[in-house]
Amino acid sequence: MLTKAKLALASRHLFDNWLTLLVKYALTMLGFNTRLMAKIGDCAFELSPVDFKDIVKRFSGGFIKSIECVNGRLLVNGVEVDSISGMLHNVETWARVLGWSYDTVNGFWYKGNAKFKHVHVSTIGIFYYEEYKPLNINGRIVIDVGAFVGDSAVYFALRGAGRVIAVEPHPGAFAEMLGNIKLNNMENVIIPVNAGLASKPGKICIENVSVGGTGKTYHKPGDCPNAVPAVTLGELIDRFSVDPSDAVLKMDCEGCEFDVILSDYEHVRLFRELILEYHANVVNKTVNDLLKVLSRDYKCDVKGSKVFGIMHCIRK
Repeated sequence: MLTKAKLALASRHLFDNWLTLLVKYALTMLGFNTRLMAKIGDCAFELSPVDFKDIVKRFSGGFIKSIECVNGRLLVNGVEVDSISGMLHNVETWARVLGWSYDTVNGFWYKGNAKFKHVHVSTIGIFYYEEYKPLNINGRIVIDVGAFVGDSAVYFALRGAGRVIAVEPHPGAFAEMLGNIKLNNMENVIIPVNAGLASKPGKICIENVSVGGTGKTYHKPGDCPNAVPAVTLGELIDRFSVDPSDAVLKMDCEGCEFDVILSDYEHVRLFRELILEYHANVVNKTVNDLLKVLSRDYKCDVKGSKVFGIMHCIRK
C-alpha cells in the first residue's frame, strides 16, 4: 500500500492533470473502460493503464528525470521522443533517454568506455541499473554463464575483473559477442566459450538460431542439428586454471542454474561468491529449491518472487 501511495504521489511531478489520471487509472483497475489522456504543457496524449504505471515507476526509480513539452515536442531527460509509449517499448529510444549514443560513422552504441554493435534490454539492465554492482570482482576471475552478446563480460572487465570466462551457447549471440570483445579491445581479458553450462558433459540443443531466439530460452541438454558442447564447472575450472575460492560465478542461463546447483553442487560450492538470475517457472521449481542447497555454505540475498529474480550469495 505504501509503495502504491508513493507511486501515486510521484505522478504529480510528471503530468499537469495527474489527479484526473489517478482517478481514471483507479477506475480502469476496477474494470471500467476509461481513457487516460495525459497533459504536459501544450502536449496531450493517450496512455494505456500499463504504460501509465510503467512511466510513473521509472520516474519514481530515478530513471526518468524530467518530461517536458517544448514547441509541441516531447522531451524525456532532454531527449526528443516520438511518443511516451514508443519510448517505453523501444529499447534504442529508451537507451538514448538513459544517455546512450550511436556512432553513425563507425556503427556502434556507446556510453562511457563501453561500446556495442547493438543495444539490448540486457545492456541497459547491466550498465544503467547495474544489476551486478554488488559483486566484488576487482582483480578476480569471473565465470560469466549466459554471457549473451558480451555486455556483462564487458561490464565485468571495465569493473576491473582479472579475466572473464564468457560462456554462451547460442551461435548468433556468441558471434555478436566476439565482435563486441574486439570493439572494446578486450581480447586479452575476455575469453569466449561457445558452449552451454550443464551438470554433465554432452551437448546443448539450440532450437532457434536467431539472436532473438536466445532470450528467455533455456537451451537444455540434448542433441539436435544446432547442438553445441555442454561444459561443466569442473571442466571450466581445469581448462582455465581457475581458483574458485577467489573467483565469482555469474549465471543468467534461463534455467540451467537449477541443473547446475542441484546436480553439481560439489563444484558450485567452491566459489567464494555467486550471483544468478533464477527462472524457476522454466523448470517447474521455486527459489526455495535453490536456497535449501545454497544455504549450507552461503548467505544469500534474494530480490524477486518465488519463480523469478536475482540472488546474490557470499560464502559464510
